[in-house]
Amino acid sequence: MMVHYGLDDLQPLPYAVVTSGTFDGVHRGHQTILARLTEVARTNGGQSVLITYWPHPRTVVSNDSQNLKLLTTLDEKIELLEQAGVDHLVVIPFTRSFSQLTSEEYIRQILIEKIGTQKLVIGYDHRFGRDREGGFDYIKAHQAEYGFGVEEIPRQDVEAVGVSSSKIRAALNEGYVQIANRFLGRPYSLTGTIVKGQQLGRTIGFPTANMQVDDPIKLIPANGVYAVFVLHGGQTYGGMLNIGFRPTVAGTHQTIETYIFDFDKEIYGEHMTLEFYEFLRPEKKFDGLPALVNQLKRDDLSARIALATASR
Repeated sequence: MMVHYGLDDLQPLPYAVVTSGTFDGVHRGHQTILARLTEVARTNGGQSVLITYWPHPRTVVSNDSQNLKLLTTLDEKIELLEQAGVDHLVVIPFTRSFSQLTSEEYIRQILIEKIGTQKLVIGYDHRFGRDREGGFDYIKAHQAEYGFGVEEIPRQDVEAVGVSSSKIRAALNEGYVQIANRFLGRPYSLTGTIVKGQQLGRTIGFPTANMQVDDPIKLIPANGVYAVFVLHGGQTYGGMLNIGFRPTVAGTHQTIETYIFDFDKEIYGEHMTLEFYEFLRPEKKFDGLPALVNQLKRDDLSARIALATASR
């Protein structure tokens, strides 16, 4: 997949089949659109093109942008779209001036002049242009004038999977990772750098890797204990993850700490990825370290059992 950052160096493509949107999560609903996009491109000997925007439009135009958390970073989205078979990804910097483009300007300046669109494939509710004024009906009525066709993915095809980015965020905010994973069609993941913590875990027999998530806008699931797979150095390990404030030891800030099974390496400063498989329990304050250790032993067993039956 070729990734184009901005429009300046983009040349019209031969038989470009195009879709556009934020595609946060690249979930099963998005995958329905992507499958049709690539199918139409292959059938016509063309190339599939996805236009997306970064930063997320809501961070620029919305009053609640501080509360926005994303399911995928830009790097994660690029990797997922490549796996979906997209030929070209166009990442347009989303600014206030860009948000003021009318649907007519968007169609002529970007779809026609920059990309050379021959076919546009969009979801049933997709809107574009200033104040979301453009959509399927508008393009359909003017497709002879614009010189490209348009296909709308039927409402029933998109709704058949019953998924949206908002539903996935809501599930993760409640710790319902299995529901989120079903909607995504894969495990939800976090990637970050291992940093030094208080190193209390090693004194009680449960040394942990303390993660600092790479992108502050990435959604962190609800506080609690999870069974996870850990991807590091080309290897996959099982693990028990705690997200929270560590109330038993009077923690003052949220941490993401993973006890990696059968692992004994110093990995400070290195990257790892966590894949969420099961929520085990909420975070809880215990009456001292002995009670905490007893619970961690039970959590260890629960996590191992959960991961033994997980497929990945």
